[in-house]
Amino acid sequence: MQRILTSTAIALALGTTAYADEHGGAFSETTFDESVNLNASELIGMSLHATQEDMQKNAEVQADGEKNWDDIGEINEIVLTRDGEVQAVIAGVGGFVGIGEKDVAVDMSKLRFVSDGEQPGEVFVVVKASAVDVENAPSYGETRKDTDMSESESMSESNDKDMAAKSGENRQLMSAPEVELDGYMSVQNDDLTAEEMTGTSVYGENDEHVGEVSELVLTDNGKIDRAVIDVGGFLGMGEHSVAVTLDELEIMRADEGGDLRVYIDASEKALKDQPEYRG
Repeated sequence: MQRILTSTAIALALGTTAYADEHGGAFSETTFDESVNLNASELIGMSLHATQEDMQKNAEVQADGEKNWDDIGEINEIVLTRDGEVQAVIAGVGGFVGIGEKDVAVDMSKLRFVSDGEQPGEVFVVVKASAVDVENAPSYGETRKDTDMSESESMSESNDKDMAAKSGENRQLMSAPEVELDGYMSVQNDDLTAEEMTGTSVYGENDEHVGEVSELVLTDNGKIDRAVIDVGGFLGMGEHSVAVTLDELEIMRADEGGDLRVYIDASEKALKDQPEYRG
């Protein structure tokens, strides 16, 4: 005869916790009564039986009466509310008249703990259900999957925001300055390479040296997307990195070729006030 022992979680719901008035705290003088209380640790992993009979609470099964029930699966988990009440048990059902394995939630109020009358602490856990009921029961796993998907999408959005923060995209873009420099001509972005741009000095208002290009951020097809400008600092220490688009820059090349100068319409202080690029 297979029996099922139940749940402290259920003991939380049945509640024989009489708090002593003089304690007034979280601890209670509780005595375990096996005719009323059940331990959750013993419930998990035990069998769940189904019958189409009406079962009363605290019922006793007649001798060998459990043979008329169907063993539909095992209890895998117990779901509590935030108030500490048992809301449902999660049972893995399968191998029952051809039904595939799945997790289902069984409302706590629908469970019956049936004794064989021999030992009050040993009971069967029974729910009123037919094969069709079990087959049509919503899968707890699918519900959790939908929740997980929502959480995944939320995490993805959070990651996108984090990436935007790291790349410095959450900032107001600047306009490229108009520069006229003797012996230099404006360069089109398509004529630039990452190698020649890296290390190039950057100039701001009044031809002030404000930093240098430390790295280039490339698109998937290898085009330069943004330039990272290191501002301030001394010997590589204390620098503030800012990622700007090429549309914010005016890039000049010497007429003889080779030498590049990069201009931006901002002072060193204004660049330091921009969101930092953290790569």
